[in-house]
Amino acid sequence: MKKQTVFTLLIIAFVLSFFVTPLGDFSKIQLNRIFATSPTIIKAENRGRITNYDWKLKDSEWKFFNFQEAKGKVAFITFWTSWHMPSQAQLKDVQYLYDMYGDQIKFYVITNEERAPVELFMEKEGYTFPVTYQIIGEPSPISLLKPPGSYVIDKNGYIVIHQNAIADWDNNKVDRLFGQLIAE
Repeated sequence: MKKQTVFTLLIIAFVLSFFVTPLGDFSKIQLNRIFATSPTIIKAENRGRITNYDWKLKDSEWKFFNFQEAKGKVAFITFWTSWHMPSQAQLKDVQYLYDMYGDQIKFYVITNEERAPVELFMEKEGYTFPVTYQIIGEPSPISLLKPPGSYVIDKNGYIVIHQNAIADWDNNKVDRLFGQLIAE
């Protein structure tokens, strides 16, 4: 075979590896992380506000609780699923945020999956943030976003960030914002 043919076959094999091997999954997750941008902070005059915090959810022990507990506190809400690659890519940053601010901010890392696949995924990846389970059909005070959509809500109920896609949460801009929101 000619060198060009061998080279072409190697390129084709490399591209196919992204679709049919675990290396491909790992690479796609890394590419999602590389191309993620910092979340957009909504200008104060354009922020919507949550007026009703009545929203039933389940905690990691499958016990019911109400989102009312977030009233008067800074809240970070993100939607995810264990099988969704952009969600998987963002969870490393969510873990970073939880490690940095877990005692100062209410975290709602919300999934609509059953417990078994979520618990297996969390254990495999070593994540320690609290998982929140959505109750299908339960009315919510905010629009439920497709994974990996996220919100940041300030102590007065104003939506400071409304992110519809994967975001880079591990950066100085987010750290400054969270510091300001906590200090208010």
